[in-house]
Amino acid sequence: MSKFDAMVGMSGGVDSSVAALRLKQAGHEIAGLFMQNWDDDGAGECRAEDDRRDAVAICGKLGIPFFSRNFARQYWDSVFEHFLSEYRAGRTPNPDVLCNREIKFRTFLDEARALGAERIATGHYARVEERNGRFRLLRALDTGKDQTYFLHALGQEALSATWFPIGDLPKAQVRDIAKEAGFATHAKKDSTGICFIGERDFRQFLSTYLPAKPGIIRDPHGVALGEHAGVFFYTLGQREGLNLGGVRGRPQAPWFVVGKDVKENILYVDQGHDSEFMRSTKLRASSATFTAGQAPAEAFDCTAKTRYRQADEACHVRVLGNGDLHVEFDHPQRAVTPGQSVVFYDGEECLGGAVIEATNAPLDPNRMDSDTQ
Repeated sequence: MSKFDAMVGMSGGVDSSVAALRLKQAGHEIAGLFMQNWDDDGAGECRAEDDRRDAVAICGKLGIPFFSRNFARQYWDSVFEHFLSEYRAGRTPNPDVLCNREIKFRTFLDEARALGAERIATGHYARVEERNGRFRLLRALDTGKDQTYFLHALGQEALSATWFPIGDLPKAQVRDIAKEAGFATHAKKDSTGICFIGERDFRQFLSTYLPAKPGIIRDPHGVALGEHAGVFFYTLGQREGLNLGGVRGRPQAPWFVVGKDVKENILYVDQGHDSEFMRSTKLRASSATFTAGQAPAEAFDCTAKTRYRQADEACHVRVLGNGDLHVEFDHPQRAVTPGQSVVFYDGEECLGGAVIEATNAPLDPNRMDSDTQ
């Protein structure tokens, strides 16, 4: 017999605080578990110990048991090594997607069950609905905070064992509830970025693992414009950090990264936010996962995002013989980035997603030249 209805992932933030409160108020027997996923190296401001103290305080105020576990080794093996290998290949990974699948909804779920919990609950902005025995991942009602993009790799086992208690609330109301409950976390700043980097400079952090190799910055036609610090440190569409001032004979307009050649150590840039050199209409993606366990069909129409804050874009998806996906958009897309995720939606339901491998953008080193790629 289970000891707890749910084990709540307590991050020390306002969202998990209110998630626990709502379950407690609904009469559920719950406990809280704080996950430490990165061992502090003393060089950043991950604030894990401060977050842990806040989590302890909330659990104490709610009168629920508190547990703490260190998953740093699992995080390193399952998330961080992949993060580094992707950057070495010149891609831009999304560690949050992998962390959710491998740590928060696998390692944490296993530990919660070992502690006697039937389910887990988190402060993510998303919803789960059961329909005819299938569990659907739905967008949060607060579309501005919806996190299904980062949760798209969850399968039926994880979804069937997960509650998202604040998925029906706007963020402002979550803070109001926390304030009314007397939680010190009600005004706590939301965490941003990746915890293992914290507040330190991203380029400086990455250079400790991937030694910088300066090279030439060129325009799309091969004209040298300056020097970059290392192609690993840049991503498509990036404007900051190029250190390109006025270039003789060129307009006074910002420069953007439009391509990378890792083999030759060349960074390509162009002027104009919507440069034709970073626009594409097609992509190929691998490692596809669908929340239902399989794709809706061998070919289907839906909407998709290729980055978190992007508006939905209409597209057509085909499942290739090797399991890869061919995605064609109705309209050109800006800075579709290999290593990032393309995530599919049917209205409010998140269908799943895959890792972008290549596009038909002019400077993509693995440019798609046919519909079969």
